[in-house]
Amino acid sequence: MPWVGPQLAAVATVAESLDGVAGTALRPLSEVAASFRVDALRPQGGHLDLAPLQQIGAAAQTAADGVGAAAAPVSAVDRRALVGPVRDAVDEVDDLLSEAGAATGALARATELIPSMLGAGGPRDYLVLFQNNAEWRSLGGIPGAMALIHTDGGSLSLAAQESSSDYSRYDESVLPLDDEVLAIYGDRPGRWIQNVTQVPDFAVSAALAREMWARQHGGQQVDGVLTIDPVALSYLLEATGPITLPTGDVLSADTAVPLLLNGVYTRYPNPADQDDFFAMAAASVFAKLTSGDVDPAALVAGLTRAGDENRLLLWSAHEEEQSVLAGTTLAGGLPVSDDDVARFGVYVNDGTGSKMDFYQSASAALSWDDCALDAAGMATGDAVLDVTIENSAPADAESLPPYITGGSGFGVPAGVTRTVGYVYLPEGFDLIDATMSDGSGFGGGTHEGRRVLSFTVDLAPGETATATVTARAVAPVAATIDAALTPTLTAPAAIAAVCGAA
Repeated sequence: MPWVGPQLAAVATVAESLDGVAGTALRPLSEVAASFRVDALRPQGGHLDLAPLQQIGAAAQTAADGVGAAAAPVSAVDRRALVGPVRDAVDEVDDLLSEAGAATGALARATELIPSMLGAGGPRDYLVLFQNNAEWRSLGGIPGAMALIHTDGGSLSLAAQESSSDYSRYDESVLPLDDEVLAIYGDRPGRWIQNVTQVPDFAVSAALAREMWARQHGGQQVDGVLTIDPVALSYLLEATGPITLPTGDVLSADTAVPLLLNGVYTRYPNPADQDDFFAMAAASVFAKLTSGDVDPAALVAGLTRAGDENRLLLWSAHEEEQSVLAGTTLAGGLPVSDDDVARFGVYVNDGTGSKMDFYQSASAALSWDDCALDAAGMATGDAVLDVTIENSAPADAESLPPYITGGSGFGVPAGVTRTVGYVYLPEGFDLIDATMSDGSGFGGGTHEGRRVLSFTVDLAPGETATATVTARAVAPVAATIDAALTPTLTAPAAIAAVCGAA
């Protein structure tokens, strides 16, 4: 009965892995977790006690290493020779260990990074970029406002606030840009702070923003750069509850996005007044978050959701910390394919010089066309990506305030939106075909081994346009294809497609 051997081997592998997790990997963490309370994550008077996080650091790393070691042999089990019940059990344990690995890995990184970032080893300064999703950039939106957060021994303070209008255009890029970046994006990301997030790699964006801050502030070099958008802020307001601003406005999970991305512009035609409102709102939220009057569990959930949607990004100027961040959602890097998923990238940018993207949506759909699986479960075939842009502005959008429409400042009629899109193919895919529903063409280049297509589309209120890209896997790739999208006002929908699935 030659088929018995693989069944017994699979059961033995699963049993040994689970025994290692229960007996070695998680035991130290379970012991320290018994005395840890989530309230320890609640700031008090602008100060976070770092001791609890430091105390569980070693146990968290042991757990992460142990779960990773246990997961590897289970993931490597060849399912083809297994009978149904055994195969299902192996899949279930594989998923469980994968989930546990993600959780323990995140905890290990957090306990390593948070104390140092909050000044456990000395004072730190962090530049926070507030991205405005009403004016799209690849990573979310233009950095319309910024703040400097100072940390020291667990204490946090708001050291400075500024607007992008405080920064002038630089005659040349503040830092050298890679030739591939220049070919696709030009030197704009390095000359205007509003454009640093045009390159969909936050390490590039953060370094540019850091240098611009230094030039603006006598050479001051910050220790890191963070970015967040109003949608992520709405998630954090679930933890703080509604905040009443000095103007009488109530900032809540429901009102934050429409107020900050649209209402302010209709109320205050003067950009200086808009900047004052944003500064006031940011200061009020910061004060509430650091006062201790928050639900810590809801705060962690909000931060997690923002990270999962790429609305919360972090870059550290300290190499050892950046190496810990690399590969996580917080790093905001280019889409990376692996043995499980082949990833496209879809990034949209405003070309109108306006806040009209409050009324726009960008969506994507993926499918396999005539794909086949090999014996190892890897796929070959053609992947089809559809990217749809829709302008849902009111029919009389030309009558909106000029600051919202752009006032035809970049040659685009008021009420019309101009979107510049970039599509990144996964590594190992060749372009087969690309069409625009309006008949326009494509540009592009290559970026770190990925073929990049660019397109520009103008839409009047009520109009839509779709870019359809077909790419072929030149060698067997993961059976699942997915895409990273620019974070817009709406939560991203799942767009993965699996070869062989309906």
